[in-house]
Parts: sequence; structure tokens; C-alpha cells
Amino acid sequence: MKSYRVAVLGASGYTGGELLRILAVHPGVEVVYASSREYAGLPVYYAHPHLRGFYRLKLSRLTLDSVLRGEPDTVFAALPHGVGLEFTARLYEAGIRVVDLSADYRLKTPESYKQWYGFEHPYPDLLAKAVYGLPELHREELRGARLIAAPGCNATAVILSVAPLVAKRLIDDKLIIADVKASSSEAGSKPSRWSHHPEREGDIRPYSASGHRHAAEAEQELARLARGEVRVSLVPHAVPAIRGVLASTHTILAGGVEEADVARAYAEFYRGEPFVRVVHGKPVPWPSTRNVLGSNIAEVGYALEARLGRATGFAAIDNLVRGAAGQAVQAFNISAGFPETTGLLLPPLHP
Repeated sequence: MKSYRVAVLGASGYTGGELLRILAVHPGVEVVYASSREYAGLPVYYAHPHLRGFYRLKLSRLTLDSVLRGEPDTVFAALPHGVGLEFTARLYEAGIRVVDLSADYRLKTPESYKQWYGFEHPYPDLLAKAVYGLPELHREELRGARLIAAPGCNATAVILSVAPLVAKRLIDDKLIIADVKASSSEAGSKPSRWSHHPEREGDIRPYSASGHRHAAEAEQELARLARGEVRVSLVPHAVPAIRGVLASTHTILAGGVEEADVARAYAEFYRGEPFVRVVHGKPVPWPSTRNVLGSNIAEVGYALEARLGRATGFAAIDNLVRGAAGQAVQAFNISAGFPETTGLLLPPLHP
């Protein structure tokens, strides 16, 4: 098995820590560089005490020269949106595979960045080259890809929840409404007052209720499946959980569609997918975050309300694994030619 030299940028955050945890047991990877502004010069375990003994590496202050000195084959960039925009472009130009976990290269047009992120994207050519790193939709494009845009966690859950309905054209897809329950770790390791877990415990509240940015990703990818325009309204809710995302995505069935058609669509669309479990029936009738935490598994399912012709798709994921680091490693595995489950066959935690 070929060994790749890997760098992790933004290694001291939650996503960076999950990348290091997964890559520590990946047989085809050697982590040669990890960056952190806060912990520069200190061992990895200062930022992540749970990884004591897994790394002898010291964290470095991020500069392009310091990354290149490590001579990595692949860089995982777990930097905040906008911060790594230039780093990703320069590393790609240097011939290095980049898996970017920010939103900087997920959308395909500069106009989308103006609308959703309020800036002029300086690298429209790279937007065209970047592959959206959702394996169930882009597996073939990921093979050999050198620029991978890892999806957002909320977008991942929404897309997976209704992709079979959209792909099989079983719904009126003019408007899809997604209700997302989001855990506190989505806010990162440096939260604001309103995203800090003590402020969320015992409370449930919506945020970005006028339109969440991850809707742009969901629209882009679902429209590709539908081969036509799809509109997605996504409203997340802060819930008192540390990890996990649950998407409940509401649609209206096309005329004449029955439950057997929906069941067949989910079974066929996700047949053979190593990290998707279709959940419907006993012992738990619908997806639950409790059954996926700590893993790269997505549980998906559906429910129909015949009286109204409503179909709701569900998806439960761990936002830090399937919604970030684990999915990024899965996409890397496909790109680099590893079996895509390499380093990711971690059963979920319980309780």
C-alpha cells in the first residue's frame, strides 16, 4: 500500500482533531505537518489530550513555506471560511492534492459566492475544477481529483435525506423545505456567547431562519440530480446536544406515487453504499443521531403522510465525522486509490 505524506491545516479545532484521530489509524498515511496558531511549537496532545501517544509531531504556525517544507502529497485544510482561500489555491498550483473542508470551493459559480458569502471569488477557474466531496453523488469524479471541496454538515444531511426522491423524480421538487437540528460542536471550538453550549443547554431555537448558507450547496447538488431547477429552504435549530445533525426534509409527492415507490427509491439509490444505512421499521423506525455518533455512517429514512401527499426524508449524521473529517477522508481515499473505507471502519458509539 502506498503511503501518502499528509498535512492538516487548522489542526487544533474540532474538525482538525477529528482528522488527526482518523488519520492516526489510516494505514496509508503519515501526518508530517499540522498547523495551529494558538498551540504553535507544542505537541499535538496540548490541543487534543485524547491523542496523547498517537503523535510525536509538534504543531506549527501556518505559513505556505512551512507547509511546503514538509513535502506533503495531500493537504487537508480545516481552516475557517475565507482564511484558507489563498492557501488552497497556492497548494493546488504547487501540484499538491487539497481537501478543503471550508466553504471556499463548494459552490460552482462566482455569482453564488456573491449571493451567499458576500465576496468576489478570486479563483473561478478552481471552482470549475473542484469536485464536491460527497461520494454517493460524485464517486467517479473523485477518482484522481486534486481539489476536493468537502461538503458542509447540514448540507450533507439534507442532500442525503432526499437524494433518492429527487433522483427518481418522485416529488414536486419546485420547493424543498429542510428542518435541521444542529448540535453545539457545529459552532467550532471557539464559539460565541449564543453558540456556547451552556447557552444552548435546555434550549431549542432556530438560527439563520431567513436562509442558511448550506441551502446553496443542497440546491446545487439536488438540481444536478433532478436535471433541473430545485429550490431549498433550510432552517437550522440549535439543540442541546454536543454532536450530531438530524435533517427532516419535507417534500410533496408527485401524482400517483405510492409508498412502495419511495421504499424502492431509497433501497436502490443507496444499495452498496458503505456508509449509508436505510432505516425504516423495527427496532427504530427512523434515523437517530444516537446510532451514528463517532462514525462516518449516515442513517437515512423516510415517512409519508398520505392525507397531504407529503414525503419527508430523514438523515442523521455525526457532524464532525460524516459531516466533516470522516467524509473528507473518504473522498481522499477515493481520490488516492485506497478502498474508500480505509481508516473509517469505526462502529458508532453507544450510549
